[in-house]
Amino acid sequence: MTFNEGLQIDPNRASSGGPGRGGKIALGGGAGGIILVVLALLLGGDPGSILGQFTGADGSGGSSATEGTPEHCKTGADANRYVDCRVVLTAESLDAVWTEQLPAQARVQYEEPKLRLFSGAVSTGCGNATSEVGPFYCPADNTAYFDTSFFQELVDRFGSSGGPLAQEYVVAHEVGHHIQTQLGDISRAQNDPQGAESGAVRTELQADCYAGLWAHYADKTPAPGGDTPFLKPLTETDIKDALSAAAAVGDDRIQRASQGRVNPEAWTHGSSDQRQKWFLTGYRTGQLAACDTYSARNLDNPPALR
Repeated sequence: MTFNEGLQIDPNRASSGGPGRGGKIALGGGAGGIILVVLALLLGGDPGSILGQFTGADGSGGSSATEGTPEHCKTGADANRYVDCRVVLTAESLDAVWTEQLPAQARVQYEEPKLRLFSGAVSTGCGNATSEVGPFYCPADNTAYFDTSFFQELVDRFGSSGGPLAQEYVVAHEVGHHIQTQLGDISRAQNDPQGAESGAVRTELQADCYAGLWAHYADKTPAPGGDTPFLKPLTETDIKDALSAAAAVGDDRIQRASQGRVNPEAWTHGSSDQRQKWFLTGYRTGQLAACDTYSARNLDNPPALR
């Protein structure tokens, strides 16, 4: 999946910053416990109930933010070449899709989330964090946070493909949590934080579904002020890239790699198979109603795929 080269990137869509002190991950149980929590946070969710507990939110501060998209990000051609530019233009594409679809399907006006690119560590409304927690969305400040070095780790450490839609899926997933915040659903993850049928898992799978919903419209929705879509038509390879990223961070796959066994009672994000199926549900239907994971009786078998 590639962007149309002539599109202009909004110079004010993102903020960015260099390395900072951030907070330390401070867990009991030794390094094994740290690894499990770091892995559980990847492709992340709502860290409001996590970062404050597991990072040293001591007010030491993180990286300093500067307003504005990175200066080298000018056009769609830059987004096709540089990962940080790709994150920003993906966010703009998400804005365009949700500006149309959220009012049409939920009668709610879309409010753009903030977008922050950082390196190393960052201070957020949910506490201090390091890059080890992976991309995440903080509902306290309505901001999606990305250290773009994660995308290479997604390939090297977790076996995802390195295709563009694998990366864009991550951005769409985090903005999916912003949609949940707007619709009043994000707290369900905090109220029921663990287990195969938990609110946390249902919240994460719904964000995957919302990412698929974005992909359904991404190559059809034009950029503001014109009739050219942000993205060129999706291919089967593009969808396989997104599914590869979704599968790479399934709870069962991560547990098997780190512990040698699978324990559904400790799940927070859902299995690899579930994450792929709910992405496909959003992609094939383009409907918010199809993404109602909270009412789903069988998370392994979404109604729209039967």
